[in-house]
Parts: sequence; C-alpha cells; structure tokens
Amino acid sequence: MGDSAYSFSLTTFSRTGKLLQIEYALNAVANGRTSLGICAKDGVVIATDKKLTSSLVDVSDVSKVEAITKSSGFVYSGIGPDYRVLVRKARKSSQQYYRMYAENQPVSQLVKQTADVMQEYTQSGGVRPFGVSLLVAGVDGDGSPRLYQVDPSGSYFGWKATAIGKNYVNAKNFLEKRFQEEMELEDAIHTALLTLREGFEGEMNSHNIEVGVVNKSDGVFRLLTPEQIQDYLDEAN
Repeated sequence: MGDSAYSFSLTTFSRTGKLLQIEYALNAVANGRTSLGICAKDGVVIATDKKLTSSLVDVSDVSKVEAITKSSGFVYSGIGPDYRVLVRKARKSSQQYYRMYAENQPVSQLVKQTADVMQEYTQSGGVRPFGVSLLVAGVDGDGSPRLYQVDPSGSYFGWKATAIGKNYVNAKNFLEKRFQEEMELEDAIHTALLTLREGFEGEMNSHNIEVGVVNKSDGVFRLLTPEQIQDYLDEAN
C-alpha cells in the first residue's frame, strides 16, 4: 500500500513519515502569485504580484498586503480566503496583547502565535491545513527589522530575503545574486520590484503589484500608494 492510501487523511502519517495534506497545501502555495520580502539594515519591504484574471475586476477591492499591527504586516501566496482568516485571527491576538501590555506586539511573537494557529490545523479532526504561506514584515521589541516566512505546517523561519509562490525558485536565485548585507530600504524596494519583474507575465504597473514597507526609524508599517509605486517603477526603467 503506497502513500496514496493516506492522502485523504490529515492526522495520519504515511508509511514514509509524511502528512500528505500538508504537501498538497504547499502545492496550493506554489500555484499562487509570487510574493517576496527583503530585510534591509533600516527596514523591511514585502511585495506581491496581484495580477487579476479579468480586466473587469475592480482592483481597488483586492488587497494582498495587510497591516496587522502598527509595526507589522502580512503578504501571502496561496488561497485568498484562508489568508483572510489568518489576518483576522492575528489582528485579534495583537489587539489582546496591546490591551494587556499597552504596546505593539513584537513581530517575533506575532509570528509564533500565527504559526501555532496554522500548526493546530494540521492535527485536528474535521479541518484541513491552511493553503497559504505568509511573509511577515515588522519591527521586533528591540527595534530591529525582521522578515519571517510561515508555512502551512506551522513552521516558521527568519529570512534576509526570500520568495514564495509560483516563481519562487527563480525569484530566490535572483535575490541571492542581488542581496547585500548593508542594503538600505530604498535599494531593497528597487530590488524587490526588479525581482517581481523577472517572472512577471505581461506589463507590470502600479495597479497589479502591491508593496508594503516598515522603516526602522519610525517603526510604522505602511502600504505604498500606486503613485509611489509608479515612481519606483519609473526609476527602475
């Protein structure tokens, strides 16, 4: 009996030690639009392709980069509704932290709580794993910028730069060539846009990508406006 006999069970290991539903969730992530993040010495940038299947969709109603706390934000690749659930849970837990301690939740704790939620859905009956991977950008308790990746299994990693989604292999290779330890946030934004452009299908413009940044100086996570994104794209041309 091969692994296929275990493919419909979330809570049963296959004979080779795999939980196949988690592997299928990772396939859903790999089929999603490309997202990437870069941690510079003075901030973090996360960016994503949000090209839509039809030109009739109102782009202003589609958001893939979301602020969670004043100093942190998420972006995802994978299944959008699953992402919405994780955003809501993360915002709720961060508000509970703020009410208790009267300060923003450090991004490392936010990541751990979100990873715990995703891990719980890998060993519970009647549920399935979340079909998303997250990139989390933010400022930690000591004021240092941080970039994390959280996967459907509940595992999480800190990264200097990484990519997820459909074109993640090529994007990672591109980032490995371009990333520098002393890179500043402005350079990181340009590098993020150049990396997205490498695997972009069609023309990339300010309405089919999203960019979020957090600067170490003020510790505030913000989304770049379409006008700001267009300025960066013009500089890159």
